[in-house]
Amino acid sequence: MLRITGGKVYDPANGIDGVVKDISIADGRIVAAVDGGRVIDARGMIVFPGGVDIHTHVAGAALNFARAMTPENHRQATAFLHTPERRAGLGGQTPTTFATGYLYAGMGYTTVVEAAVPILSAKHTHEELRDTPIVDKGCCVLMANNEIVLDLLEAGEIERAKEVVAWLIWAAKGYGVKAVNPGGVTAWKWGKDAKTLSEPVVGYSNVTPAKIIASLAHIVDQLGLPHPLHLHCNNLGVPGNVATTLETMKVLEGNRAHMAHLQFHSYGGADWHTMRSEAAAIAEYFNAHPNLTCDAGAILFGNAVTITADGPWQHLLHQLTGKKWGNLDVENETGCGIVPYTYKGSNLVNAVQWAVGLELLLLIDDPWRVFLTTDHPNGACFWRYPEIIHLLMHADVRRERVKKLPAKAQSRTTLGDLDREYSLLDIATITSAGPARALGLANKGRLGIGADADLAIYNEKPDGELLFRYPRYVIKGGEIVVEEGEIRKMSEGREFIVQPTYDGAIEEYLRPLFQQYYTMSFENYPVELERLEGADVRQLDGHG
Repeated sequence: MLRITGGKVYDPANGIDGVVKDISIADGRIVAAVDGGRVIDARGMIVFPGGVDIHTHVAGAALNFARAMTPENHRQATAFLHTPERRAGLGGQTPTTFATGYLYAGMGYTTVVEAAVPILSAKHTHEELRDTPIVDKGCCVLMANNEIVLDLLEAGEIERAKEVVAWLIWAAKGYGVKAVNPGGVTAWKWGKDAKTLSEPVVGYSNVTPAKIIASLAHIVDQLGLPHPLHLHCNNLGVPGNVATTLETMKVLEGNRAHMAHLQFHSYGGADWHTMRSEAAAIAEYFNAHPNLTCDAGAILFGNAVTITADGPWQHLLHQLTGKKWGNLDVENETGCGIVPYTYKGSNLVNAVQWAVGLELLLLIDDPWRVFLTTDHPNGACFWRYPEIIHLLMHADVRRERVKKLPAKAQSRTTLGDLDREYSLLDIATITSAGPARALGLANKGRLGIGADADLAIYNEKPDGELLFRYPRYVIKGGEIVVEEGEIRKMSEGREFIVQPTYDGAIEEYLRPLFQQYYTMSFENYPVELERLEGADVRQLDGHG
């Protein structure tokens, strides 16, 4: 049992905005009152629900590929030494599993979603997620370039495609569906891309990116998945992609969708020399369409490692920068590309990107629909979130930073003109309550009775440090896991998975296709539920 007294509580889900009130915890849940147990005196502190990261890259084959490609990062990384409370781990742009858990918990985050998992490598991904301590987790499985699904869309067999998608989700033990550059990763196997939504994907006559997007969004809603289609749009990162993004949003009308790392899809201009922000146009459309949520995918200046299933983009980034590059084909499903990258404030493109991420967070009206991410490790490492929060809360600090950008970047962005400042309640919304709601995790991101006892306590006025950088206490499942910056207790955390309804006969359809298309046998493809100890399985009725 545990009681927190005297702190100012910020709980957007229950409309509590800085009210001094007690929070009582028993058996891993928030309760009305407790009798006995430890008392934390939180006077001079603020109490937040534990952070929820809706889009990050922390486990799986792509991360291991990136770790192997960037030994220089490991040599410079912070090392977590072995203690009685924790195992050893290594930080850096691509931290090891144990360090990932420590770093998230040490910032006040208690739930994370790995945003891109090929089903073929899902077994290994789940092993790494299980090895990531303290935080609860889930994963989105890649679908938008799965050849079996695309073949069914080509044949117009939408209902069978729905059955296959449902089977694949359960086979991967995933929580949601991720679409990356729909059709473009398939085209990359021929050295092509899918730059327009209306033209057929290479190798098909009736499948366009628009059809893939609309079909998957519809299928996800029909299956009743708690999280909508998680979409990485076509034409990521290139000038002028605002047109593709707006067209994509129109394709999604009538269905839910989550727009991933929207910063990377909000550019105007005809080329790199004329690149400009189009955050205002994106925000205007987004504000008028409540079927959409998004995460910012903000960048910060400094070193990063770009990791994505979007192979065509990674090859272009390699050509633009001359940086080392790795590319993989995941048979019949997706691809993977790795390019280390450094964002520079003196660079016009990078300066525009930096401004766009903040502009989206400030121009999108509803903090319940836009969430704080850096697409870790693509835009910046997740432990730099407090730097972005500081900029969102202080317009004067933003203006001073804008003055240091190249003159052309200042003229092609609107960040310096934006006066909005986030409140603490807004911060609690974009870092916890909002992403929890978008994920359909009803017991996360809130501090009401019955909620999971996941919360973070920070000094209201930190001495010489950014607010939210170092929590005084982090409580996970009712237990104090971080106290005064030190890991106090280890736990594995739960993994959330969904079990959609499907007709078991679909396996007889799929079995011969595996013999034809895959190097792995049909029997060895699905992830066994026993591999996920303590998994939180949500069974779906398939009625949306």
